[in-house]
Amino acid sequence: MRGLIAMFVASDGSGDFKTIQQAIDAIPDDNSQPVVIYIKKGIYREKVFIDKPRIRLIGEDPRHTVITYDDYAKKLLPNGEPMNTLNTYSCYIGGHDFVAENITFANTAGSGHIVGQAIAAYVDADRAVFKNCWFLGCQDTLFTGPVPRDPLPVNIRLTHPVLGYGKKITGPVRQYYESCYIEGDVDYIFGSATAVFNRCTLATKDRKKPVNGYITAASTSAQTPFGYVFLNCTLKGSAGPNSVYLGRPWRNHAKVAFLRCWMGEQIIVEGWHNWNKPDAEHTVCFAEYQNEGPGANSENRAKWAKILTDEEAKAYTIENIFSGWRPDRE
Repeated sequence: MRGLIAMFVASDGSGDFKTIQQAIDAIPDDNSQPVVIYIKKGIYREKVFIDKPRIRLIGEDPRHTVITYDDYAKKLLPNGEPMNTLNTYSCYIGGHDFVAENITFANTAGSGHIVGQAIAAYVDADRAVFKNCWFLGCQDTLFTGPVPRDPLPVNIRLTHPVLGYGKKITGPVRQYYESCYIEGDVDYIFGSATAVFNRCTLATKDRKKPVNGYITAASTSAQTPFGYVFLNCTLKGSAGPNSVYLGRPWRNHAKVAFLRCWMGEQIIVEGWHNWNKPDAEHTVCFAEYQNEGPGANSENRAKWAKILTDEEAKAYTIENIFSGWRPDRE
């Protein structure tokens, strides 16, 4: 790659930097060249903040190249206020044209009913690509920005800028996840981005409850034609049979589609939940097409969900969803 800048991070001191944040901080704010940061195997316990463009993080493999932290929404700050959801990230990514490969992003705070929301990766960047990455957590594992423009719930409010939560993006936000493993329970993929998940594994944890979780909580804007699109993914996990919803609407124009996915028996027969907002049933687009497996029984889905026709499914191609951007060819 022309003009490429390369850096090496190794926790044992054998690289240019011992921490990932040290490498990020060494990049000039006005840098215009692509930067690749090679990360050697190791557990990098640090709260990483990336707000510079054209950065690539390349790990050795996701099993042994791990970015992890354990902040959580109910954690009390020195002033006595709770940390709140969006400040809990282990890794914040706000620079456009970002790429990550062979890395795990983890939040080890624990179960949401004890600690609240705990984000592993907060991705607020346009043209962000993740390949062969793992995202590990419980409640709210992966946040795909931007923050919804309409008023925020109390537990999402951005009140602590010193923690570095990132900007609100006004333009399109497109993200691509390929061959990734994403684990959690309640709303563990949530946010407003247009994001394609291609050949990913979605693993829902067992909370020992009648409803163990919701895979998605989209907040797609009314003006955005696509929200979350899952292509050829595998839905599994330790959650019991008939205990996991495909999604619920964080905002009333949420858009989520599963096409040609394999769904395990953990998926609830109705498939979709309205989050106790009957009005959302008229505005969301929750869709499915040619899914297989014991959890893919579309005949008994919620009446307000959609089964795509062959013609409608043709619109759900990577090129069409991203208006010409082809991250799967990088």
